Amino acid sequence: MRIFNTMTRQKEEFIPIVKGEVRIYACGPTVYNYFHIGNARPFVTFDTLRRYLEYKGMKVIFVQNFTDIDDKMILQANAAGITVRELADRFIAEYYHDADKLNIRRATYQPRATDCITDILEMIKVLENKGYAYVADDGVYFDVEKFKGYGSLSNYNLDELEENAGERLSNDSGKRNKADFALWKLKKTGEPSWDSPWGDGRPGWHIECSAMSLKYLGDTIDIHCGGQDLIFPHHENEIAQSEAVTGKQFVRYWIHNGFININNHKMSKSAGNFFTIREITEKYSYDVIRFFILSSHYRSPINFSDELLEAAQSALERVRNCVESIDFEIANNPKLVSGNYSIDVDKEIALENSIDLTQEKFIEAMEDDLNTADAISEIFNLVRDINISIKNKGASVKTLSAAKFKIFELFAVLGVNVYVSEIVPDRIISLSQERTEAKKLKDFKKADYIREEILSLGYQIQDTPNGPKITKA
Repeated sequence: MRIFNTMTRQKEEFIPIVKGEVRIYACGPTVYNYFHIGNARPFVTFDTLRRYLEYKGMKVIFVQNFTDIDDKMILQANAAGITVRELADRFIAEYYHDADKLNIRRATYQPRATDCITDILEMIKVLENKGYAYVADDGVYFDVEKFKGYGSLSNYNLDELEENAGERLSNDSGKRNKADFALWKLKKTGEPSWDSPWGDGRPGWHIECSAMSLKYLGDTIDIHCGGQDLIFPHHENEIAQSEAVTGKQFVRYWIHNGFININNHKMSKSAGNFFTIREITEKYSYDVIRFFILSSHYRSPINFSDELLEAAQSALERVRNCVESIDFEIANNPKLVSGNYSIDVDKEIALENSIDLTQEKFIEAMEDDLNTADAISEIFNLVRDINISIKNKGASVKTLSAAKFKIFELFAVLGVNVYVSEIVPDRIISLSQERTEAKKLKDFKKADYIREEILSLGYQIQDTPNGPKITKA
């Protein structure tokens, strides 16, 4: 597998530190609100990476944090008259609700920042003892000038920082240099705090991820991932403080996804131009949202729109219709089931070859920097061939079943549910039977009336050589 490594800015062969095992750290949500479609992209993308590596037979240890203490959380909790912990508890539960529905698997470890205070304090002590940290009136800071190579991930040097990244640097008053960042913030009125050698306070944002990664994954990990907006300063600072503590390379491969834009501007809570997953599901299913995210290469920007979601919904429905057609054909074609009619050998072999080729091309796409867009296109080639085969009666039950389960297998790697089994209500079945009897009696006016009644109830009937096929409208 080849992965685009942000550090080297090129695709590299992925070779894990330990053969057969991959250790991944993914930056998680700050839990003060429902997460939006822009937040969902890295959650879905890196869940898919994990699924694919496991599909290849590898053991994956996946860590994703919850940031449950920061300035935004304190302000929101105070405004609501609740504790920061209460705010965090609520939105962690809301995160899991949406993440589970998006079929995002639970992390191997998903710690909260406030549950790792001891680990964070130990790390700051080491940085202070090694001369990388200094104490100011308002907290403890990391001195970036002491760390050789600062800026290598973001491709900034210290002289360029103020000009190119000034708005993304904090304005804490106690810093020696503009690029220095807080490791520990001393308590202010109305803020939660913990004891420390430097005074009561709370951790800075960057230190929590380093402490959690070191605790659960060790000094050097295989993959660290997140959105492009985290490259600087968050991931740059993680590298500095982690490698300053251990003296070892922190991460082998850095992976960053592109933005989801609204009217060509980055979606963000701070800008107010965002749609939460919960809002989007008022119109589209969670499966459609996940499919929409994976329909583009993870490094490419996506311009969010109803039109693209509608296209994703239609595409996913096409796959589901194909699966339903396979089931209907097998269940309702007695000759096919019994094998009492001859199969066109060439057509049978063509579909078998299509199944094998789809598997091969799907893996080829995923091996090329997790190209889910091309991988999905390969599955649609199989869907096309299945539909042709059914139309031409060109495959056996065995081959149709193999094609169906290949679709299931490959979409499971993507974490997309393509088959929602639904029991057709008795009322709809009864109406369908009435319509069939009306057609036998050549009462086509009544048959058309019943068809319209069925459609008004949310179902549609397709007449086939094997009888009426009922599907959701």
